[in-house]
Amino acid sequence: MSRSLSRRSVLATTAAAATAAAVGPLATATAAHAAPTLPDGTSKDKVLVVGMDGLRHDVIAAAKAPHLKSMMANGTYGTSLLYADPMAATSSGPGWSTISTGVWPDKHGVKENSFAGKNYGKYPGFLARLAQVRPQLSTYAAVDWKPLDAQGTVTPGADAKLVLDGDADGYTGHDATIAAETESILRNQNPDVLFVYFGQTDIAGHNSGAASAAYREAIDVQDGYLGRLLTAIRARPSYATERWTVIVTTDHGHTDSGGHGGSAIEERRTFVLAQGPGIAAGARPADTRLVDVAATVYRQLGIVPDPAWGLDGKPIQERSTDPFEALYPALAGRTDETGIPAGILGWTRTAPSGWSVVNSAMGTGGVAEWRGWSFATDEFWSRSQRDQSRELNVRSRGIFAVADSDEWDDKASSGPYDSTLVTPAYAVGGTSTVTLGFTTLYRQEGSQSARVLASWNGGTPVEVKRYTSDVISQPQALTLDVPAGAANVSFRFHYTGSNNWYWVIDGVKVTAV
Repeated sequence: MSRSLSRRSVLATTAAAATAAAVGPLATATAAHAAPTLPDGTSKDKVLVVGMDGLRHDVIAAAKAPHLKSMMANGTYGTSLLYADPMAATSSGPGWSTISTGVWPDKHGVKENSFAGKNYGKYPGFLARLAQVRPQLSTYAAVDWKPLDAQGTVTPGADAKLVLDGDADGYTGHDATIAAETESILRNQNPDVLFVYFGQTDIAGHNSGAASAAYREAIDVQDGYLGRLLTAIRARPSYATERWTVIVTTDHGHTDSGGHGGSAIEERRTFVLAQGPGIAAGARPADTRLVDVAATVYRQLGIVPDPAWGLDGKPIQERSTDPFEALYPALAGRTDETGIPAGILGWTRTAPSGWSVVNSAMGTGGVAEWRGWSFATDEFWSRSQRDQSRELNVRSRGIFAVADSDEWDDKASSGPYDSTLVTPAYAVGGTSTVTLGFTTLYRQEGSQSARVLASWNGGTPVEVKRYTSDVISQPQALTLDVPAGAANVSFRFHYTGSNNWYWVIDGVKVTAV
């Protein structure tokens, strides 16, 4: 959550005050609080999004959390990692902005908790977007981290909202108020889309650390709130004719000792958990990202996003189809990368069917994992070395291809780094243009080179693109005229270097028209 020095200085006192408040004035306020009257809903497709601040997903298993665990069994549960600086800090401003808008910080503009540079005018939150494209929906938002309202991150567009100040009054009592009011609305009114936020998990993480019993207890309390909301949905008289989707997510993780904002894996952990129509039970996709919350909301409401919205997310039930995703059975644990935990299976040099890697010009030795183009996961590759922008590979999903001369040279080697990734041949006969689409993260240094080449009918490859400066996780589209008589084309990604940086390729798609 906040996560400024002024906030940290009051964490201990607010936690104590909140505990007392839960059985004192705030408990009375919770019972007496009257829920606002929402417009009557118009949709049988309904969505509840529950945000739990600073909830590190790998601690859920050690908590009781029966409702979260039931949702994992009966829904789809995708875990992933956040960015880090310089794209954005692993703090709440960027995290909730990413969740609400469905785009990464390089679009929504929020890099830390000052919200300086926010670009919600171009990339509004999903409630604000729904107010534009489906104004007849009945919508509600409840938060007790006030910037989510004051900065326009979550609440704009809501027909009614509850905004409390957890920093000033303590999150324990205010979380309880949010749970009670939302439960009342679900039982007694007809909302279509709701976003509710609980903050105490983050406070417990700051005060006691993510490895503490207090943190697990905070998870259990919020799990209880989730259970109450699920029960209220099922108790609705019209429930049998409604199609409810429930999504639970978080903005960042926590270190074992407490805290976030940096680049440690534990701070970067996030998840999206969803249950509802068309969402598979028990699925554990490896290609989910935090930007997928908003896209899932739209899908479940039957809304097709306008490409002009620029969303980075996709619905949680939609799988990536690039060829690298077939490589999970081939993933191995570390060989030379001693800093990566032994149990993480995250790399292979086995290319997908029809693809190949040409290393005939490679030097000898070096770190085995990165000798020429390899295929890796974010969990594995970004652990190889922190704070060198590997954390910024946000638009890759699942498994991606990477040529990393910097890491390769961390073990004795001789000769250059020179490797080529070769695609299959794609049919282009009878078409006039062919477009090569992919996502790339590229860092330039010194004399390294990164070139895309095209080979028509198996002929001599011709350079069609050369990278000479950084490209930080951006989609690429290279459209080429098809030469007369060409029946097929294959592409090559040729990278050279010597203890320089790296080149990532993902989401390769070839379209001929």
